[in-house]
Amino acid sequence: MSVLTKRRSPLVAALAAVLVAVTACASGGGRSGPKPTDPPAETARPGVLRVLAGSELQDLAPILEDARKATGVTVQFAWTGTLDGADTVSAGRADGRYDAVWFPSDQYLRLDPVGKSKVLSETPVMVSPVAIGVRSSTLADLGWGDGSKVTWAQVGDAAAAGRLTYGMADPSRSNSGFSTLVAVASAFSKADAALSEADVLKATPQLKQFFTGQKLTSGSSGWLAQAYTRAESGLVGALVNYESVLLSLNRTLPAQQQLTVVRPLDGVVSADYPLSLLSSAAPDQRDAFQRLTSYLLKEEVQKRISEVTLRRPATAGVAPAAGLSTDRRPELPFPGTRAVADGLLASYQNELRRPSRTVYVLDTSGSMEGSRIAALKNALGRLTGADDTRGVRRFRDREEVTLLSFASSVKWARTHVVPPSGGQPGPQAELAAIDADVQSLSATGGTALYDSLEEAYRVIERQQAAAKDDRFTSIVLMTDGESNAGASDADFKRFHDALPAWEKAVPVFPIKFGEAAVNQLQGVADLSGGKLFDGSGSLDGAFEEIRGYQ
Repeated sequence: MSVLTKRRSPLVAALAAVLVAVTACASGGGRSGPKPTDPPAETARPGVLRVLAGSELQDLAPILEDARKATGVTVQFAWTGTLDGADTVSAGRADGRYDAVWFPSDQYLRLDPVGKSKVLSETPVMVSPVAIGVRSSTLADLGWGDGSKVTWAQVGDAAAAGRLTYGMADPSRSNSGFSTLVAVASAFSKADAALSEADVLKATPQLKQFFTGQKLTSGSSGWLAQAYTRAESGLVGALVNYESVLLSLNRTLPAQQQLTVVRPLDGVVSADYPLSLLSSAAPDQRDAFQRLTSYLLKEEVQKRISEVTLRRPATAGVAPAAGLSTDRRPELPFPGTRAVADGLLASYQNELRRPSRTVYVLDTSGSMEGSRIAALKNALGRLTGADDTRGVRRFRDREEVTLLSFASSVKWARTHVVPPSGGQPGPQAELAAIDADVQSLSATGGTALYDSLEEAYRVIERQQAAAKDDRFTSIVLMTDGESNAGASDADFKRFHDALPAWEKAVPVFPIKFGEAAVNQLQGVADLSGGKLFDGSGSLDGAFEEIRGYQ
């Protein structure tokens, strides 16, 4: 009897749904053509390699400038997340648009036969394992010595007991988060081969305990590091990220926030940063790829890469930079199929992690009339489940979603809680109700931005007082103009300064749209510890990107 027959848990439901989606994509279903966030295609030029890559590679700028001088090859980057990038390649949206991809890892891409077939060759350039950066004071409190003998089980036990809190990037957006999710699933299940559905089910109880300790989430490693350093995040005792990111962060942290890098004794999942040539690349670009990879693998270049990035050399025999230990941890098994990987992601979003509480503060003033209000409805409507093959971008199971429509004043605020999958009535009816509220939005009136933000904080305060629960809490603000009614920015600052510490720590993620006043939005983001997003090119893309921070 299969596991599916024995136990129909939310994870199994997710795996089953993902298997259907993957099969549909393999048979030609799903989306085609560029996504709204894809840049315009550029014609291939001699000596230029168009590379779709993870944004963490920005630290290679000095290396690639030297490479340009030595080889005549210019690397032209377009940034994306690893999983989104893999989808781009598998769907054919990279064909003719990019010559190569350069993600932290190609393992997820290789799970899809179509995606795998589009990669002609790959060259690992550097290596960094997922690790845990623990505050020195926290390390001492846990009795972990210098951290060299710690296992994933010990980390999980400390999180479950409330003795360790940490920040981690969203696995659906960041490869470091995804690698962490795979590492703990493999370690807790004691898998000795490719991670299977049965292994994930076996690990689920420990995974739930492990993720009770996650108090910070982020769509990017950069913002996660910023959140860690803020005073209101002082109770977070650790960050889970690549070893190189943690060591680089130590270069800027004050003494009391320095991190001891712990690589669990029972194994890690490493990024080997393969520069991968796409089969659609033209002959000139194939030649440029060969010249560039040959240069990057030279011993002296590998040494400099390690010194600049604090990643380990990929070329055998080259010593790592000072501060990087020479011993290696065993590599933990990766999922054996795309369905298992996507099911694990869906389980994290809908079952394993702490649920979210989000208030969407939506400008429905007169300037939003016409195409703008239509774009807003479309962008939010997509979050109710449309066009989401992995089931990880929609509003999550257990998520509390409040839509607050405002113009000259708050028009209305409506709250929905998405039920868990696998039960009755399930999430679909509530997702449809959210979409109905979204489609009812209408544009009239002025723009009382700060009054509406203040009301959003009051909504959160009432919700927290009633539920007394533990959630990732945030506010998303979308506007196309400048606040011209009600409270001023100074009024809002006084309001925010008077909030209790827990509420003051709730970040606001503003979305710039149309003629929005960037200085006002950036001020709100800076004051609240949030981040400004640009929806001018794609409102869909901005709302989806913010999902990694909620």
